[in-house]
Amino acid sequence: MTPERPRRADATEAQVETPTVVSRADEPSALYRPGSAPLYAALDLGTNSCRMLIAQPQGSQFAVVDSFSKSVQLGVGLEASGRLSRASMGRTIQALRICEKKIEKHGVRRMRLVATEACRRARNARDFIRQVRRETGLALEIIAPEEEARLAVISCAPLVNPSTEQLLVVDIGGGSTELVWIDLSSVPPADRPRAIMRLHMGFNAQGEGAVARVVDWISVPLGVATLKDQFGDVDDDSARFALMSWFFEENLASFSPYNADNPREGFQIIGTSGTVTTVAASFLNLKRYDRTKVDGLQMTSDQIDLVIREYLALGPEGRRTDPRIGRDRHALIMSGAAILQALMRIWPTDRLSVADRGLREGLLYAQMSADGVLEDGPYT
Repeated sequence: MTPERPRRADATEAQVETPTVVSRADEPSALYRPGSAPLYAALDLGTNSCRMLIAQPQGSQFAVVDSFSKSVQLGVGLEASGRLSRASMGRTIQALRICEKKIEKHGVRRMRLVATEACRRARNARDFIRQVRRETGLALEIIAPEEEARLAVISCAPLVNPSTEQLLVVDIGGGSTELVWIDLSSVPPADRPRAIMRLHMGFNAQGEGAVARVVDWISVPLGVATLKDQFGDVDDDSARFALMSWFFEENLASFSPYNADNPREGFQIIGTSGTVTTVAASFLNLKRYDRTKVDGLQMTSDQIDLVIREYLALGPEGRRTDPRIGRDRHALIMSGAAILQALMRIWPTDRLSVADRGLREGLLYAQMSADGVLEDGPYT
């Protein structure tokens, strides 16, 4: 019997969970009330992009006041040289100057500005951090992989289904990919998002009520940029994609759930990254990206595979001009898709939840929770 071809959804019939967090807006949120609460900033400097959010606590969530995102390609050439190049540092500092002006404009006093995999790996990262401080006044901190994974997890708490007993959160970055497997089976369904949020205190965090148990987590030093660089000498598009996908899977061997017999019932994957949101936008056939249609969308393994096959059929030139992919993403989408395909091959699921949120949102939640400025609610 011929398997049924996955049907493409349109934006009106897509299954979307309504998230209660306000984030990733291009314009200030309608919930923002000037002067009514302190402002917080969160900056994520990754291997490929520099992103920042400025937000204000509002009840048990937050409202975005300003945002910034730019592809700076900080990690270009890092695989070969082990160092950040002068050109990539120059591009990044230009972007950070814009961030500093936004922070100053809004009078932000509480902030956390972090750098991830590229700066963890580069031999000259400390010199770069000092240069950033000297030229922009911004104090970047290089965070450990565990903290990066933890912050990505708590940002996704609103998307956890009440029926989820086993949760896999995947954050596909430019230089690394974080996977966290969480057992929620002992947590009452209504308390599961709250239990996820409690992880901002650590993967072994305790506290009142049932606890989300972190079964295992891993930071694979392969993201969309670093994986692409590994196979840059392979000319054939399809062969390069297959090699990237299998190579990524090989790097999961030490992740304990890799060889487990995982049931599909009560299992949920949440994917947070530009790759996952781009695949979702392509599935919805969005010519113009719309976060409200993407964040919380649920996709099946078959639907993801359909989009990836379309990408392969387009070829490099077709992907470059496809408006659903975008100019900043086309060169990296196949390495990201290779990672996503590997995950779907290992853990097939009927509900991958697409999260247009990540490290910045996690940084904001962690700061606001620590300061006690979020009202009691399901995500505090």
